[in-house]
Amino acid sequence: MKRILIFSLAYYPFVGGDGVAIKEITKRISPQDIEFHMVTLRFDSTIPQFETIGNVQVHRIGWGYKKPTSEAMRKLRYRFIKLWFQFAAAFYGIRLHRKEKFDAVWSMMAHSAGVPGALFKFFHPSVGFILTLQEGDPPEYVERVMRPLWLLFARAFTSADVVQAISTFLGVWARRRGFTGPLEVIPNGVDTSNFAKKYSPEELAVLRRSVGKKEGDVFLITTSRLVHKNAVDDVIRALAALPSNIHFLILGIGSEEEALRALAKSLHVEDRVRFLGFVTHEEMPNYLCVSDIFVRPSRSEGMGNSFIEAMAAGLPIVATQEGGIADFLFDPKKNFGKEQTGWAVDKNSPEQIAQAVNDILSNKNKTAQVISSARALAEEQYDWARIASAMQERVFNRVFKIS
Repeated sequence: MKRILIFSLAYYPFVGGDGVAIKEITKRISPQDIEFHMVTLRFDSTIPQFETIGNVQVHRIGWGYKKPTSEAMRKLRYRFIKLWFQFAAAFYGIRLHRKEKFDAVWSMMAHSAGVPGALFKFFHPSVGFILTLQEGDPPEYVERVMRPLWLLFARAFTSADVVQAISTFLGVWARRRGFTGPLEVIPNGVDTSNFAKKYSPEELAVLRRSVGKKEGDVFLITTSRLVHKNAVDDVIRALAALPSNIHFLILGIGSEEEALRALAKSLHVEDRVRFLGFVTHEEMPNYLCVSDIFVRPSRSEGMGNSFIEAMAAGLPIVATQEGGIADFLFDPKKNFGKEQTGWAVDKNSPEQIAQAVNDILSNKNKTAQVISSARALAEEQYDWARIASAMQERVFNRVFKIS
């Protein structure tokens, strides 16, 4: 049996796409083949310092707020804790290595987890080092944030034995940062069966009532952090140019929520925009199934699990082709010869979003064909079982041979 130590800034219950990826990959790998440990930050002082979640033994370090709110987690104290974590995680992992004898370390994202991986590799060069690039923010922004630790941040790329990027876009970033070794582009996946599940008429009626959907209503939906890069503001602006029966469900929390509410009010669409707050990953299929169009015109994106989830759920997609989205969202206006899987718009273009929504609603046969193609792509290339198998064969087994 092999052992891998994961460095990740956050993990359950504070989960984003990176946490979902760890959980979905590790639970599909036999504990007899690989045993996973993790060092992560203890954001909440009420959760255990150690627990086993699936096939991952989770070691939480540091101190946090008691049941912290998103507002509390944005405060200066947490900025310091995140900086502290990058050194503390490395040395906690080094101590843990004396007991567990890890065969490899795995840094989940260069930002915040790359530094502990690079430090561990410096002290234990014979242990394999995997760097996964999951960043959703623009690489330039990540590099700017990591300037205070630049030498160690840069070393995360140059000392890695294998880099796994979730998109071609992030793979290019790895090469630009000086990585010359084996590069594997393996995307995040989706539990396609969960998002494609069927609901009875009675269940659908209950779900529609829960969100206030009436006969004749059309619901746009987005699932995202409420931050500038995800361009929720552009969807609200597009809504003002669309008929009054079109509404917008927003699943997520973030620093821009207050500004987005103010924008909706200023455009007189506040009664058509519904902020549903934090929704668990397990609950998302319920909201997708009562919605009609998924819209997320990201200004930057490492990959974007939410798009694939919506494809698996059978929703037409309106999005930009920024970053990793270009790997799976194809539009004949921009991708000649490719089978259409969505409607591509330019970033910062509410007018194009409105045009795409109108096209979807007025061309039912075309929309049905695009939905079918997108769902097939999600099932054939983005199922978690396929992703986990690729990770084991092309990344984990490869680094074991290197180390």
